[in-house]
Amino acid sequence: MTALTLSTSAAPGLRADAIVIGVAKGSASRSGDLVVAPGAEAVDKAYDGKLADVLETLGASGAEGELTKLPAPSGFKAPLVLAAGLGTAPVKGGEWDAEALRRAAGTAARALTGCKKAGFALPLDATGAVAAIAEGALLGAYSFDTYKETGKNAKAKADKAPLAEAVLLGAKPRDNAHKAALARAVAVCEELNRARDLINMPPNDLTPAAFAAVAQGAAKEHGLKIQVLDEKALIKGGYGGIMGVGQGATATPRLVKLSYTHPKADKHLALVGKGITYDSGGISLKPAGHNETMKCDMSGAAAVFAAVVAAARLGLKVNVTGWLALAENMPSGSAVRPGDVLRMYSGKTVEVLNTDAEGRLVMADALWAASQEKPDALVDVATLTGAMVLALGSRTFGVMANDDAFRTALYEAAEEVGEPAWPMPMPEHLRKGMDSSVADIANMGERMGGGLVAGLFLREFVGEGITWAHLDIAGPAFNEGGPFGYTPKGGTGSAVRTLVRLAELTAEGLTA
Repeated sequence: MTALTLSTSAAPGLRADAIVIGVAKGSASRSGDLVVAPGAEAVDKAYDGKLADVLETLGASGAEGELTKLPAPSGFKAPLVLAAGLGTAPVKGGEWDAEALRRAAGTAARALTGCKKAGFALPLDATGAVAAIAEGALLGAYSFDTYKETGKNAKAKADKAPLAEAVLLGAKPRDNAHKAALARAVAVCEELNRARDLINMPPNDLTPAAFAAVAQGAAKEHGLKIQVLDEKALIKGGYGGIMGVGQGATATPRLVKLSYTHPKADKHLALVGKGITYDSGGISLKPAGHNETMKCDMSGAAAVFAAVVAAARLGLKVNVTGWLALAENMPSGSAVRPGDVLRMYSGKTVEVLNTDAEGRLVMADALWAASQEKPDALVDVATLTGAMVLALGSRTFGVMANDDAFRTALYEAAEEVGEPAWPMPMPEHLRKGMDSSVADIANMGERMGGGLVAGLFLREFVGEGITWAHLDIAGPAFNEGGPFGYTPKGGTGSAVRTLVRLAELTAEGLTA
């Protein structure tokens, strides 16, 4: 991963491939004004104070996502200045928006693929800015090229190596707050990028057993407790949801419990992640064109895994338990059929009306298992429904909960870290649609409001009195379009930063 350093060096004297600066639209009277953001004073001075005019001549507008290249002025040891758009500048005296800084740093880092070193001379007017720029650079420089190893691909892999080092100019290497912000960014982004790697892995390599092995390696590395239930243990334990979904596949299911404990913690946060390592839809086969990216259906489990490890690396004063419900959903002679009835780990029976509504089945077992430990709060994360994508689009996840205050806290945590989210209701009248004549509940209900129906189904398997929330990340978990900001094509690691922030808030006694 890209190395991060803090430096008090001035931009002209830094030996690097490029100097990244920020440029924004003026917030004052004249809408056409271009503003060079703080941090780039030395660069502006080298252009005789006319850097904004030069950039305007080159067509720069300061819009987010915009990059403008220009030769570095005489005397600079870097050959290139890269101006990244920050959107609208804050009013005089205001702080620069953290998410705008994060996206600008990510866009620049992605554009500097193949470079060894770049200096980031962006606004560092607050400790939060150090964290945002560091996160943007680390996440924007991400690439997944594990499987490009031969012929032309090998050369392309070498030529397009991620930016090797990002230097944050104007930071304070000896300042404890700056050092802590950098260390946090490294821990969170390394684990988030590991989640992206898992999501991007092809399903022939990332089976449930292989995912469990990755978790075991991380547990050993970071001193976590881990328990892995294989298919024999799942059958013996009565995990009918997980086994029902996975019984049609040759790659057998796993339930992984990954635990981080702090000796002084007095709060327990439980996280449950959907880990369908490949989803064909089962007997209710997905239509053509919908199977190709279904390796991403384990993004919820990847997010939970990353969040638990990040919490351990940060030493948060909270106990965090992650439950990874891992299975393949495949059609075969042994697969679960529409009309089958499964007896879940909770003892409830579920009539399976659609085998492509499998995520809620594995999650139900994991939610009930997590509930038995009576955590202070329980959050599940899943690429659960296409209905949520229709409702909120491809960049926003939905938040449902059995407690309004907790739902608000999660929404605000997501917004704080730059992960678009939106609170969603849980209308009671939709529950009746899941009534079954042969079982306690059916795994499908009304078609309209399908994302809300799925949330209501999951609620049935949360222990009484436990504060619970559900994050449906079906939209933002996998980016099928082009990269933007610090978000790559493919697996995004959606919800990791929200879960880590929730763990921090819980440790501080501000939630749950």
